[in-house]
Amino acid sequence: MKAFSLNGRAALVTGSSQGIGKAIAEGLKEAGARVVSHGLQPAAADGAAYVSCDLCEHEGPSSLMEKACAMEPALDILVCNAGSFFDVPFLEMTPDLWEKTMQLNLRATFFLIQAFARQLIARGATGSVVIVSSTNGFQGEADSVAYDTSKGGLVMMTRSLAVSLAPHGIRVNGIAPGLIRTPLTSVWMEPRAAEVVKNYEKKILLGHVGQPEDCAGAAVFLCTPAAGYITGEIIVVDGGLTVQQVGKI
Repeated sequence: MKAFSLNGRAALVTGSSQGIGKAIAEGLKEAGARVVSHGLQPAAADGAAYVSCDLCEHEGPSSLMEKACAMEPALDILVCNAGSFFDVPFLEMTPDLWEKTMQLNLRATFFLIQAFARQLIARGATGSVVIVSSTNGFQGEADSVAYDTSKGGLVMMTRSLAVSLAPHGIRVNGIAPGLIRTPLTSVWMEPRAAEVVKNYEKKILLGHVGQPEDCAGAAVFLCTPAAGYITGEIIVVDGGLTVQQVGKI
């Protein structure tokens, strides 16, 4: 079905050297899009189109967009996935860790989308943005105040930018992954897998922790013509984790 095809489209996916970002980049390629990947590593292992850039640097977002557009002048899809977790217990949080969280998770996303929108508008093109937030943007978690705050900010950023960019034909949507097995979550999940994972699996309606590939379909769909009348929405991808109040006893 052509409505689900991205043939002729070009995308930039941030934080796509591993985990959810990598799965989304691969999903976009399967749908027919040309993809520019991004990460902190010097170069892509497979020689694909790739930009190395630290989005925490002041000019990082504008530099990344400039380099991505040089590779793909017809860039019309942006997936903002880059983000991380720097929290410590609330009473131990420092201004530097707080700022680092907001710099990467919120500021970089905002100004990257701004740079993307400016280049689309300048050439009279329309496009699509997908912001990867988290179920932490809706539900608080212990010792995760800065991260939760940043992800909640991304939820509202998605809705507010949908309002601002709709007149320019730019759709802005998001996905909110739940517990997904990635290098980031494995750091705390694996050492106490028997305790933590089994507890989560009792709460997740589908009975298992998600994989990065589970997030790709929703993100790719939001970029296709099939989602052409959808903007300002966030699709929760959590296996039903946030649906019920109490899991299996």
